[in-house]
Amino acid sequence: MVQSFSFPSSSTAWRIRPQGDRCVMVYFGDRIDMSIGRLCLAAARLVREANLPGVMDVVPSFIALAVHYQPTGVHRPRFHELAAQIDAILHQGLDPQAQEADTQAGREVEIPVCYGGEYGPDLQDVARHAGLTPDEVVDLHTQPGAFVFMLGFAPGAPYIGVHDERLNIPRRASPRTAVPAGSVAVANRQSVLYPSRSPGGWNIIGATPLSLFDPHGTPATLLQPGDRVRFVPIEEAEYRRLLEARR
Repeated sequence: MVQSFSFPSSSTAWRIRPQGDRCVMVYFGDRIDMSIGRLCLAAARLVREANLPGVMDVVPSFIALAVHYQPTGVHRPRFHELAAQIDAILHQGLDPQAQEADTQAGREVEIPVCYGGEYGPDLQDVARHAGLTPDEVVDLHTQPGAFVFMLGFAPGAPYIGVHDERLNIPRRASPRTAVPAGSVAVANRQSVLYPSRSPGGWNIIGATPLSLFDPHGTPATLLQPGDRVRFVPIEEAEYRRLLEARR
């Protein structure tokens, strides 16, 4: 059985563990928190820049970094060797300055959203659960400081947070089998944007006319981990105008 690693540091602590035979996981915490998210992003940048032999992909998430590697071929990296290399890279480069640099590197992106009505069928329920009016929910959702932690369940689908505690709303008891592309939904103090029509159990409060994923674009996704998002309310007429402009 492959043994797990845990390396303490003067500034932070992380745990390095195997995930199957082709992935190394680096854990920085156990909760969704802005500082932990930034650690994951800074670590991802350092590991990518190292160009370690055999590494195929580096994927940051809320609390961890996944380093996918190919355990065959000329270099044949093994878990213990790769874990030691990653640990050395993090000890050398993961400091408060590196975290701040990653924070500043993220873009500020405005996302127009048409809230409520047919575009946000769950806005009333979210307001009722939070003990707020729909307008107050929109006010909370459009506050600055939202952060893209990761891209998730579908290409270009961002997980964004952390919102005000009053938006700590559970997911729907019954998920929808089809959520329209562009839907903006909330749950657990987070937002997720649906880049394409797909099933989903989050509470839909609005829709954006922007394209979130274009496989022919560079980059292919509108948002990247580390971006800072500001949701901007728009009227239905503006939503339709912007949607038509994409076509």
